[in-house]
Amino acid sequence: MEIVAYGVQSDEEPLLRAAFDRAFADRHRLRCLSLFLDQDTAPTADGHDVVLCGVNDTLDAGVLRTLAAGGTRMIAQRATGYNNIDLTAARELGLTVARVSSYSPYAVAEFAWALALAVDRRIVRAAHRTREFDFRLAGLMGRDLHGRTAGVVGTGKIGTAFARIAHGFGMRLLGWDAAENPDCLALGMRYVSREELFAEADLVSLHVPLMESTHHLIDAAALALMKDDALLVNSSRGGLIDTDALLDTLRAGRLRGVGLDVYEEEAGLFFLDKSLEVMTDERLARLMTFNNVLVTSHQAYFTREAVEQIAATTIANVEDYFAGRTGANTLVSPATTT
Repeated sequence: MEIVAYGVQSDEEPLLRAAFDRAFADRHRLRCLSLFLDQDTAPTADGHDVVLCGVNDTLDAGVLRTLAAGGTRMIAQRATGYNNIDLTAARELGLTVARVSSYSPYAVAEFAWALALAVDRRIVRAAHRTREFDFRLAGLMGRDLHGRTAGVVGTGKIGTAFARIAHGFGMRLLGWDAAENPDCLALGMRYVSREELFAEADLVSLHVPLMESTHHLIDAAALALMKDDALLVNSSRGGLIDTDALLDTLRAGRLRGVGLDVYEEEAGLFFLDKSLEVMTDERLARLMTFNNVLVTSHQAYFTREAVEQIAATTIANVEDYFAGRTGANTLVSPATTT
């Protein structure tokens, strides 16, 4: 049997193939495609029982119907988030859907800190200057983070890893989540309301999933509560931030720095080369004009260790499907449909 994977990055492919070969040897073949799955490309999955996808693939009801009509019975998401998949439609079509519920939390947490430090210490501006042999320090003054307050929004595995690093910097810790994490409490974190966290934190870092309740968690009201010189970092999901509200805040000269590894309209942009095209997304283009904003292309998870774990878990999910099993990673399965 041939299994098809969409949106496969060049650095990811050898790791995915290695995990696939270890698990399946000659039993199944893997076809890796760099193109993303959407309504236009869905027919390329015809005849494939199993489809591997990622967060920038579109699996709405129409795409899922096309996949099901072509013989697909199992969707394996190579990511933790699954807001790109219409689970209701998948259930109605009798599809199995699984995800990677966890992988290296350090990959994302460490990258979130890279963004925070880069915008706080003006690293990108400094690097551009020195490449042109301009070694002036004007405009590059940073701040000590030691002794300041880090607000961690979401204290699961990634948020906890971020908090541990903040603790290492000697920062005061504030947290917000539905439940208090004992590991964070042991670091001295104090759980507070969202409003108190936004108002008191010098650095706000987002580590919650994108759901209806967290969509535009950072809206105009939240931004108004933040300090004028606060740092805001989002390495989770773009939809957590209301981009229009953020642009208004930046135009008003507020916020010391913003680090974004995700963007709410990133589908069709991130993971692709758009350098020879006109950027028609005016909000993203506007974000890029602020010298205190750093945007990266959803790469926080992209370490060798994390990708190897994602590949191994994805293969395990496929093995479960072939064996007729469901597990903690199963989101939808005919066996669990009531």
